[in-house]
Amino acid sequence: VDKLAISLMKLGIKPKDRVFIQLPNWHEYIYSFFALQKIGAIVVLLIPRHNQVEINHFCKLTEPVAWILPKQYGKIEYQSILDDVLPVSPSLKHIIQVRADDTKYHSLEKLIEQGEPTKENLRALEDRRPDPDEVAQIMPTGGTTGLPKASPRTHNCYIENVEYHARRWEVTSNDTLMVITPVGHGMGMHWGIGGAFFTYAKLVLLDSVAPEAICEAVQKEKVTAVPTVPALIARVVQMEDLSKYDLSSLKKISVGGAPSTPELVRTVYEKIGCQFVNGFGSVEGTCAATRLGDSVELICGSVGNPICPYDTLKIVDPNGNEVSQGTDGELVSKGPGVFSGYFKSPGENAQIFTKDGFFKTGDQARKDEFGNIWITGRIKDIIIRGGENISAVEIEGLVSAHPDVQDVAVVGMPDKILGERICAYIISKQGKKPTMQEIVSFLKERGASVLQLPERVELVTELPLTKVGKVDKKALREDIKNKVEGA
Repeated sequence: VDKLAISLMKLGIKPKDRVFIQLPNWHEYIYSFFALQKIGAIVVLLIPRHNQVEINHFCKLTEPVAWILPKQYGKIEYQSILDDVLPVSPSLKHIIQVRADDTKYHSLEKLIEQGEPTKENLRALEDRRPDPDEVAQIMPTGGTTGLPKASPRTHNCYIENVEYHARRWEVTSNDTLMVITPVGHGMGMHWGIGGAFFTYAKLVLLDSVAPEAICEAVQKEKVTAVPTVPALIARVVQMEDLSKYDLSSLKKISVGGAPSTPELVRTVYEKIGCQFVNGFGSVEGTCAATRLGDSVELICGSVGNPICPYDTLKIVDPNGNEVSQGTDGELVSKGPGVFSGYFKSPGENAQIFTKDGFFKTGDQARKDEFGNIWITGRIKDIIIRGGENISAVEIEGLVSAHPDVQDVAVVGMPDKILGERICAYIISKQGKKPTMQEIVSFLKERGASVLQLPERVELVTELPLTKVGKVDKKALREDIKNKVEGA
């Protein structure tokens, strides 16, 4: 890391310069990230699948001076992306490629080789030590509408999140922690890499999301802890030959990024036998989670309480007043682990904070008598049917309890009279094909209101995912809109 940091200084990268890192789960990511942190540069985190449109957007927004990326990753040939981006991005002075022997740009491996850790260079490196309250990294939001926003996080903010994430699911130096989600995203960075470095745990980076590869790595490396998203762990427990792998080393998983269904939690306990932590967080820094040993009922329904004792999360009404226990409202947050606004977005920043400085998450939630937070919907994920606001998340929770349902996503479909009706996209269990009438009857038997009954069911083999592993509701809304309008 020191050798690379010295070479990056020699290239002319200065404190507060923005630098793209767009790497998969390779060890070179770790060298690059910490080398840039050491010289006071601001890392802009990208994931391998970010394309020209998103990269051009971030170039214009953050004006990076350098870009660290592979020459090729899987089927992605980055030269065509470079050819598109470089002519319209005058700030980009340095392209640094990884695992590219014949590159016409800088080679990361050669920069490491050329870095000379002399006393003079190490002194210069020490002089670059950044102020902990300065911006350390900029992370794209994982939004499902429009182009991503840029969320700056300071060094202190990052360290606070890393420390209390690790404490919440009790990661120690005895753990072997494996990262399977993108290292350029919050879960991979905070729960994964940061947690391992903070606790001196062994770190395994897996450059595959194939269930077989995940199981093989757990077995080979004796992995004890994995942060992941529901879609990935669901694919693991659904493997027909899961029993052929020795997963006995796996003691705990921390799952976030999307709601975990009761079926998923119980299946993990049944088939793997490890503990399950249900986490909730955002790029902006709002973080809560259940604890090891919490009941299945609590894990299935709530996201626990704030992981950091210095962060405050509360539920407010549209006027910003805190609501009573058990009442739905918007979840807002404030504290050292929460960001202070999007990068170069003064107009939006004026709208996303309350008068007393709490960040409006856009999530609908309630608190129980023990202070646990229950996410009941998304303010922007509300189906408005005939003037009634209906929580898609609540309906998903009801439908997911049906014995023939493996996974479900609920969206509003356009209706000329009511504005929207309820459509449920369902992945059924093997050999099952639940009908809409069967789903409706099941919900009625369990006391669902008429407003919670799906009016259309689409059976699918998979749900579209965003680049960070969340169900792509925008794609589903577009799909059902096209089907309704084409009928």
